[in-house]
Amino acid sequence: MSATVTRRVQDTKKLYVAFELGEKEWKLAMSLSLEAPPRLRSLRARETTRLLEVLEKERQRLAAEQIVSCYEAGRDGFWLDRFLHSHGIDNRIVDSASIEVRRRARRVKTDRLDAQKLLTMLHREALGEKDVWSVVHVPSVTDEDARSLQREYRTLVKERSRSSNRIKGLLASQGLVAPRIDGRLPEWLASARLWDGSPVPSGMRARVEREFARWRFTHDQVLALEKERRDRTKDETNRSLEKVRALYALKGIGLGAAWTWGLEFFTWRNFRNGKQVGALSGLAPTPYQSGDSEHELGISRAGNRWVRGLAIEIAWGWLRHQPDSALTHWYNERFARGGPRARKVGIVALARKLLVALWRYVETGALPEGAVLKG
Repeated sequence: MSATVTRRVQDTKKLYVAFELGEKEWKLAMSLSLEAPPRLRSLRARETTRLLEVLEKERQRLAAEQIVSCYEAGRDGFWLDRFLHSHGIDNRIVDSASIEVRRRARRVKTDRLDAQKLLTMLHREALGEKDVWSVVHVPSVTDEDARSLQREYRTLVKERSRSSNRIKGLLASQGLVAPRIDGRLPEWLASARLWDGSPVPSGMRARVEREFARWRFTHDQVLALEKERRDRTKDETNRSLEKVRALYALKGIGLGAAWTWGLEFFTWRNFRNGKQVGALSGLAPTPYQSGDSEHELGISRAGNRWVRGLAIEIAWGWLRHQPDSALTHWYNERFARGGPRARKVGIVALARKLLVALWRYVETGALPEGAVLKG
């Protein structure tokens, strides 16, 4: 590095800190400039008082005026970012997938090296280098809390499906098929007979009944969350649920999709254009070119996977429920007459266009061309 750049870093008098957050221990790498060797410290995880003491001591030792920090997005979420900002520390959360790594088949990786790597990239960003990494947009406490109900609902639905599949598997091992997994299962189980006319063995029957008890408990929670979701959509008035109601008013979009798109995607993110909407949903193309080789790798699959999965699902439903819309006509003209692969490629393109159109709809109130609302 040139002397001019070095003086530029030193003149700012900022202490740069990178966190490597573990479950039991945190690693800190700290330095004043890119040339200076980093100072490494280890702390017990989540000891915030001790963390502030270490940072302040290092700041005073180096006579720095400000602290700039970063850490990778992970299980610790956003609370640490809010804590650091509340104490005047300029922090940013880094998307782990955007951090550059060596492409060797085997590479050395430790928490210490990860912290040093983050610190180096933090210095490069401070020097003005663009596209060093992707920074995660932090939602407010209210917006983050608003996502809890829909996320819990998805988790419970999966748990209910697992219990249902276990029951079906246990019965299949005895040559039985339950007509339906519902409240009448215990009564049916008592009257069920095996191939030789004998009743279900007591051990197997008890196991199925215990699994059914778990299914029923989870099912009741799912129904309670569905009711709460309907009630909140109908009665509460806030910015987030206004967008949910706007999406739900469109034919072809259910309440679950409206909650996921409204609260996970459209409410607290400040999109500037349609390209950002497509990129964050992971539906953006990824061209590959090297020498004479040039081809398309498919969609990037970055961003929120729930939003992306729903976008594909709703795109198929859009063709059925919104047959007169401009997007449906566009798909039919270009892809409907093609083979299965052409239709699959086309539905991804339709999902991306639909997400952009819905973003404009919830922001401006302008319906997608030709779309109709529910009665």
